[in-house]
Amino acid sequence: MELGFSQIGITDTDLAVAEVQHQQWIFKGYHGAMDYMAKHGNKRTRPAELVPGTLRIISLRMDYLPPHARDSEEVMQDGTQAFISRYALGRDYHKVLRNRLQKLCDRIASEIGDFTYRAFTDSAPVLEVALAEKAGLGWRGKHTLLLSRTAGSWFFLGEIYIDLPLPIDAPEKNHCGSCNACMTICPTQAIVAPYEVDARRCISYLTIELKGSIPEELRPLIGNRIYGCDDCQLVCPWNKFAQLTQQEDFQVRHGLDNISLVSLFAWDKTTFKQNMAGSAILRIGHEQWLRNLAVGLGNAPTTPAVIIALQSRMADDSALVREHVQWALLQHNIQIAT
Repeated sequence: MELGFSQIGITDTDLAVAEVQHQQWIFKGYHGAMDYMAKHGNKRTRPAELVPGTLRIISLRMDYLPPHARDSEEVMQDGTQAFISRYALGRDYHKVLRNRLQKLCDRIASEIGDFTYRAFTDSAPVLEVALAEKAGLGWRGKHTLLLSRTAGSWFFLGEIYIDLPLPIDAPEKNHCGSCNACMTICPTQAIVAPYEVDARRCISYLTIELKGSIPEELRPLIGNRIYGCDDCQLVCPWNKFAQLTQQEDFQVRHGLDNISLVSLFAWDKTTFKQNMAGSAILRIGHEQWLRNLAVGLGNAPTTPAVIIALQSRMADDSALVREHVQWALLQHNIQIAT
């Protein structure tokens, strides 16, 4: 499509089944510190309560897998390198998709006249996977991400809530079958049951959503994953059909697909803000960035460069950073004087 979307579907507002599943997930505490997942009452599962007058939801897919990024497996197997989830190697998808969704709404208005709408990109209480599944874009995989027979899972989703009674698309059938590859590969065993993730164990949650200290028992399992985790996608057989992005915005920036933990740990706050301007990574802030890198360095092969890097931040202004640096040094048998 001209605006960069690869697929579009339309569904109604009935999320009764998804509402029960979401409530059970919250009840089990699997959302961890993501309090926003439990807020807003039923607005997340009842679109017309979030945007009064909503009759239909347009769900759209935009592929993001960059074509020239270093092989993910190679990066994760090299303990000196920093692994960053493929979706975050380019520009912030929130801004890119929101802009494209607005352009689409403007196009629709130019054809039919004014209508009431609201566009979302992971920016409000919206069950985007459930809506995309109902709209026929794919099915929820056992790792809870949306899967497509023609595009795998390397894509972003966006939604437009509208007051137009458009015809709806048929939902996609589930094609996971007996495959449990994503459950088996998960480094922290966060996929506790098919189609159920305990976010408190998920590396994406630990490195992005969690603001405090990462539980010590999970730190060794994180390896060199400093922002997000793609393991469940990398092993999924459906991703052999993944589409490479054609969007310039999602191309690799600042060499983040092939960069060492030591070099990133040397970034001061100013450098971090400059290099991450326009990136989704900027949202976690410099302190959390250093926390994640300290864990990665703790799991890295012991080298003089790694030890020097960690020792350089033993007196960091942040207690959170100092704690994770101390842990990391202990992994290299460097005792900390108290």
